[in-house]
Amino acid sequence: MTRTQDLASRVGASARRSGLTVGTAESLTGGTVATALAAAPQASEWFQGSVVAYSPRVKQDVLGVTPGPVLTERCALEMARGAARLLEVDAAVSATGVGGPDPEEGEPPGTVWVAVVAPAGETCHRLALRGSPAEVVELAAEHALELLLGSLAVEDGFSEE
Repeated sequence: MTRTQDLASRVGASARRSGLTVGTAESLTGGTVATALAAAPQASEWFQGSVVAYSPRVKQDVLGVTPGPVLTERCALEMARGAARLLEVDAAVSATGVGGPDPEEGEPPGTVWVAVVAPAGETCHRLALRGSPAEVVELAAEHALELLLGSLAVEDGFSEE
């Protein structure tokens, strides 16, 4: 079992314990987080879906992201809020960033923002990841799932550490 699969299974267990539904909004990760969640045990009970918004226009038109730079904390939080609203879920996780190999918006490859909107509150982290574009995507997905798991663990009173 990969780290991503393990985290997704743990997210599912936590969501089931707390009775919460989950969704994603992904850019950089292109559906990697959603794929892991959909493959987790009993996903149909708690996973509602995903919006893969790779282009800024889709982020703005579908998720309600404010026009402007998309490699920001604001964008990551607005993506998660938009997914929660559209998918009608209790908790949503988002990821936006630069996979590489070239910089974007003045940010170096590996710059990633992951955010979660959940009943326990909103949180967002900036990551500086290293590796090939594929490795950055995989690491970003892992971090997104870790952040989501932490938020859900608060809800179900179960410590994941």
